[in-house]
Amino acid sequence: MQPAEKLKYLKIALYLFGVIFIAGIYLMMMWIWPSGWGWTPRQPEYEQMIMGVYATLGVFLIRAAKNPLEHASLIWFTIWSSIVHGGIMFVQALVDETERANLLGDVPALFLVAGVLWYLMPKSASA
Repeated sequence: MQPAEKLKYLKIALYLFGVIFIAGIYLMMMWIWPSGWGWTPRQPEYEQMIMGVYATLGVFLIRAAKNPLEHASLIWFTIWSSIVHGGIMFVQALVDETERANLLGDVPALFLVAGVLWYLMPKSASA
C-alpha cells in the first residue's frame, strides 16, 4: 500500500477507533458482552474510570484524524498503551479464570487497535 493510501486509511481508522472508544467500550462493558469486556465481580468505579479514560482518548483520536502526522505521538501512545494494556490483561486472564472471557473480548480488540494503527502509521516524517 502506498503512503498516501495508508494515510487515508489511517484517518478512517482513527475516526472509527475514536467513536468506538467513546461509545463502544461502554456498550460492550454494560450491555452487549459484559463478561468479555468488564470485570468479575463487577467493579463499577474502576469501569467508570476506564470508560472515562478511553472516551477522552477517543475524542483526541477523532481530532487526530484530521491531520495524523501532527499527532504522531498520540497515535504511538495509543499503539503502545494498547499493547501494554492488552498484554497485562492477557496475563491476568490466564491467571484468573474469572477473567477468561477477556481472552476473546477486549484483549484481542486492544491488539487489533495497536496492529491496525501500527501498520497504517507512516514510518518516517517524509510520509
